[in-house]
Amino acid sequence: MTPLFARMTVAGVGLIGGSLAAAARRAGLAGEVVGFGRSGANLALARARGLVDRTTDDPAVAAAGAELIVLAAPVGALAALAAQLGPHAAPGTLLTDVGSVKGTLVAALEAAWQDRGPVVGAHPLAGSEAAGAGAARADLFVGRRCILTPTKRTDPAALARVRALWEGVGARVEEMAPAAHDALLARISHLPHLLAYALVTAAAGAAVDGRAVLDYAAAGFLDTTRIAASRGELWRDILLANAPALADALAEFRAALAHLERLVAAGAAEPLLAALEAAAAARRALEGRR
Repeated sequence: MTPLFARMTVAGVGLIGGSLAAAARRAGLAGEVVGFGRSGANLALARARGLVDRTTDDPAVAAAGAELIVLAAPVGALAALAAQLGPHAAPGTLLTDVGSVKGTLVAALEAAWQDRGPVVGAHPLAGSEAAGAGAARADLFVGRRCILTPTKRTDPAALARVRALWEGVGARVEEMAPAAHDALLARISHLPHLLAYALVTAAAGAAVDGRAVLDYAAAGFLDTTRIAASRGELWRDILLANAPALADALAEFRAALAHLERLVAAGAAEPLLAALEAAAAARRALEGRR
């Protein structure tokens, strides 16, 4: 069977990039998968785990002969990474990404790649607080949603090929405008991460009767703040890149928190119970949809 891409280069062989590389290899979607990055140790691990066929830290080698280049580094580095690889890519090379922010990023990638080939923005809604090639796994995207964010400049044939890639690794693909993506992700991903970091920050500096608060952290605190163990570099870039949509999400959260705070302060037992039960029902419904 002819692969979807004769050669696919993944720039950033971490959790998402490494998982996509492994999944594409397993599904026969790429004739050869090349891993590109700056960490020799991570590239060596990617080779040892069989995530990729070969690796390089040379952008010329990474881009040479690639039909598809996937940018899987932190969001803040992707436009510069595209500019680094672009001069070495053949005309017509398809560029895509896995970034958690799409509006400003896709526009920057289209500008950086305009003389090279088509650009298709993509974001798989999968992952964890783990990082690096050691966390990658070929089944990460099975049954998970992947959002494609075409613009007026998106080539339909390129969009179809990127869709086929994600469907080929088991993802459920849908399309939406970059701005809609960013507004959604601000509320269901970026805000929760910011809140988790804030909770840990508040507790880390607190003490009660001479006892460090974090020494008593148990399941509730650990479950709520699990994602605060994520890489700071990654989330710094995401939060800054999606600042306007995040500001709207924060305003909505402050309003919800203020409402609960007023109920607690007023001793309003029945309204507080109703609010908590409504939230609990909404949370339980999420489990039913997963």
